[in-house]
Amino acid sequence: MAYKVAVVGATGNVGREMLDILAERRFPVSEVVPLASSRSIGQEVSFGDKTLKCRHLDTYDFSDTDICLMSAGGDVSREWSPRIGAKGCVVIDNSSAFRMDPEVPLVVPEVNADAVAGFTQKYIIANPNCSTAQLVVALKPLHDAAKIQRVVVSTYQSVSGAGKEAMDELFAQTRAIFVSDAVQTKKFPKRIAFNLIPQIDVFMEDGFTKEEWKMVAETKKILDPKIKLVATCVRVPVFISHSESVNVEFERPISPEEARDILREAPGVLVIDKHEPGGYITPHEAAGEDATYVSRIRCDPTVENGLAFWCVSDNLRKGAALNAVQIAEVLLNRKLLGPKTGRA
Repeated sequence: MAYKVAVVGATGNVGREMLDILAERRFPVSEVVPLASSRSIGQEVSFGDKTLKCRHLDTYDFSDTDICLMSAGGDVSREWSPRIGAKGCVVIDNSSAFRMDPEVPLVVPEVNADAVAGFTQKYIIANPNCSTAQLVVALKPLHDAAKIQRVVVSTYQSVSGAGKEAMDELFAQTRAIFVSDAVQTKKFPKRIAFNLIPQIDVFMEDGFTKEEWKMVAETKKILDPKIKLVATCVRVPVFISHSESVNVEFERPISPEEARDILREAPGVLVIDKHEPGGYITPHEAAGEDATYVSRIRCDPTVENGLAFWCVSDNLRKGAALNAVQIAEVLLNRKLLGPKTGRA
């Protein structure tokens, strides 16, 4: 069986990655349709060895399309996802628009694949925030083994999480510094080149940012509502891959050796943990890879039953595009979605 797949936001960082991953994983497609806004109509994108021209989202008819991978931002998703779902096309949405909707599954396949079955309520499935996705992949097997009570996480998030303009700004600022030109700041509130910015998304009344709130709320929905979590999210001058420093307090004792063994067997996780210079993974090494890498696993002596570890993943892949395609694969593998009439 083959499926007709639309990709909304096909010219963006994540949209292009979605097209690449569909081709890499040989997703069974009868046709792939790249969709974009009016300013990108006719722009070419790659799908495997093919070149496709973008079509206009506003005029596209989803009635014969099986799956829509949505990566065009929250405003576009809020307007279009319910309309697309009403046509019987399953929307896998990368924005935050529907993540906390109780009628919309929020899914990371390695963690809560069973939740996918709930898509029939609105024909929408939500992708989590990129920093949440890699975190729960690492936490899930440890939670099953020793039950997590509390998590403290500090993120080191690449500029690609803020889109192509953010990547361009880091590049332009870096070049300006080297040639002694004026540094211009547009996308970020402060200079990002050779700097860190302890703010991602807007501030909320309690002093946390919305990105930090997302990590708390989404981890509870995906993994366990009883887990207590606090996050500090920081933008760093790295182009691709998010890193996280994670401290976890468990209900039961778990040693670093046990944790390593558990994580080595966990789906989607690769453990690189040697106690020597370079015996860990960095963002540069994780870029372009599918795995969530875990390193520096050790005891946290400040709490009973505590562990600390380092976690890195390509935010454009596992944090967004790969996770979306994996959700689509779950729908097919579990026979929850068949192609529409005439395309068997």
